[in-house]
Amino acid sequence: MSTRDITVTVNGAAHRHAVEPRLLLSDFLRGTLGLTGTHVGCEHGVCGACTVLLDGDSMRACLMFAVQADGCRVETVESLGRIGQLNPLQQSFHEHHALQCGFCTPGMLMTATDLLKKYPLATDDEIREGLSGNLCRCTGYEHIVAAIRAVVKERT
Repeated sequence: MSTRDITVTVNGAAHRHAVEPRLLLSDFLRGTLGLTGTHVGCEHGVCGACTVLLDGDSMRACLMFAVQADGCRVETVESLGRIGQLNPLQQSFHEHHALQCGFCTPGMLMTATDLLKKYPLATDDEIREGLSGNLCRCTGYEHIVAAIRAVVKERT
């Protein structure tokens, strides 16, 4: 199989790799770069667990080939914060118990990060609509919505 050289800036660091044209961005992030925070659930773009930011916009890493990200800036959940230094959204998820099993959490955080940058999210319905592409089987979404609402209130 032939490969193609790509250069991608991931979480602020430039990476140059030879990849097979069929390698998914999610597999590149997890397997090649070792960034396992990007979860792979359905592999059809339905669950949202693999959501990352590509040039500032949320997208599904399982629906994109790594070669399509050539020259782009990718942000994964690892870019948000770290233990002992959580960003405000992560801290709010923690304080509002907005995770249970944690599988959907990286995708929820990345989607919410995008939503918070672009929309006022004035109502719970707006938050729910924004999260409608991310599935969670554990929480019932109430605590996730509350965590995002708290960040919105803190911004105003």
